[in-house]
Amino acid sequence: MDNLDETASVISASKVTGTNVYNTDGDHLGEIHDIMLEKRSGNIAYAVMSFGGFLGIGERYHALPWASLKYDTRQGGYVVGLTIDQLKEAPTYAADELPTAVIAPSTAA
Repeated sequence: MDNLDETASVISASKVTGTNVYNTDGDHLGEIHDIMLEKRSGNIAYAVMSFGGFLGIGERYHALPWASLKYDTRQGGYVVGLTIDQLKEAPTYAADELPTAVIAPSTAA
């Protein structure tokens, strides 16, 4: 039996992991490292976007609200309304830390 990891309306978390993230200007910001689920409701709490570093060394993470990510078929990745400067100023965390805040992108894009 084939492994169905995507339909017209759903996608497996394992397929989302590693997907590139861009801003509205088309700049590559990072990639989806993981997806965090609310234990009780099962809803997606936020996506963890990795950025920076090389081969996983020095990599930092941003917690992005799932609703702020829109999939763009032309780019083959997610788009979020953040500039590179906003991202640099936003709270980050390392792999062995918990996020202190979820970034709320501006709605003006």
